[in-house]
Formats: sequence, C-alpha cells, structure tokens
Amino acid sequence: MSPAQEQAARTLLETASLRRTRPRLLVLQSLLQASYPVTQEQIAEQLGDKSPNKVTIYRTLEALCTAGVVHKAFLQDRTWHFEPAHNCSEHQCHPHFTCIACGQTTCLMDMQVPAVKSTHNGYTIHRQRMQLEGLCPNCSC
Repeated sequence: MSPAQEQAARTLLETASLRRTRPRLLVLQSLLQASYPVTQEQIAEQLGDKSPNKVTIYRTLEALCTAGVVHKAFLQDRTWHFEPAHNCSEHQCHPHFTCIACGQTTCLMDMQVPAVKSTHNGYTIHRQRMQLEGLCPNCSC
C-alpha cells in the first residue's frame, strides 16, 4: 500500500472516531486501492499473508459500514460488494455496471441518476442503489 493510501485510511478512521486497529487499516487500504466494489474474499486475497481471518474482515466491514466509512454497494450471487463511502451521498450511491459476459463491475461515477422521491405509497426510502447489467465495451464487439 502506498503511504498516501495508508494516510487516507488513518484519516477516515479518525474522522469516524474509530480506533486505528491493524485490521481496520488493512481493510480500508484494500478498499481504497480497488477501483471497483470488492467482496470480503477479494479483500482477503488482496491482503495475502497480511490478511486477518475472514471473521475479523467481516466484523471490520460491518463496523466500517455502521460508521459510514464504507458501504455495501450491491448484492450479487448472495455476496455483498463493499466500497469506500466517500464517492456517494448518504442517500444515494453512484450506479454500478456489471458485464454479463466477463463479470467485470465498473463504477459509473460520472452518470447522473435522479433520486426517487423519499416517500411513495407509504414506503419510506432511506437509500437508493443502482446496479446496471449488460455488455461492457470489450464484450460488445
């Protein structure tokens, strides 16, 4: 991990008033390094020998989500994908595109999606996520 990513992870933990434990720093650095939402298993793979056990990674991700530092971007094949929350607002996450041919997921941060009204027929909406599926430019050819 780069010194900049380590400092960014420390700052995020400090801002959220969370203790800077080794697992939190490692998980956050892994998420900051990724260019797309990742699973708990992908974090463990990326960290390699330095990786905490899977239960610790899960608890760390839950604590980071509760603090608003990380969020669950989307659920695919019954597996949550996580990413740092700084690219999204409290109520709306940027869209994600998953290619149905190669499986690659891309963050579409430059795409604007109108927010749904906060109430609709008695439903109270707390957060809006958008998962788009189709063919990426490489697979469309």
